[in-house]
Amino acid sequence: MTPVAGLGLAACSAPGQGGAAAATPTAPVDLGADSEVAKGGAKLYRDHNVVVSRDGSGELKAYSTICTHAGCPINKLQGTILICPCHGSQFDAVTGKVVQAPATEPLAELPVKNTNGRIIAGPGA
Repeated sequence: MTPVAGLGLAACSAPGQGGAAAATPTAPVDLGADSEVAKGGAKLYRDHNVVVSRDGSGELKAYSTICTHAGCPINKLQGTILICPCHGSQFDAVTGKVVQAPATEPLAELPVKNTNGRIIAGPGA
């Protein structure tokens, strides 16, 4: 059985979404097969507001995809660059660092692990 994460609320929502957006996981969540994230690549899990990347050595990293500028959920991943739809902030999915303003703070890092070939992310992972 897949764990179900409780969800909080973000400060705003992306254009056209209406209402508050779901926040990042508050409990461990099964994101899918470990093989879905290639070395040097990243995968955006929009339903959970999480991005998972894998560096050249194979280490997994996970970050919240709630923009640190205005709290909008980031819905676009181009290569390993996350692009916020609200004001155009961009973040490196491998490090969480800002690569284009207006955001000035990096994305929040989340615990992530490989359990039995599955990517599990979120608090308690």
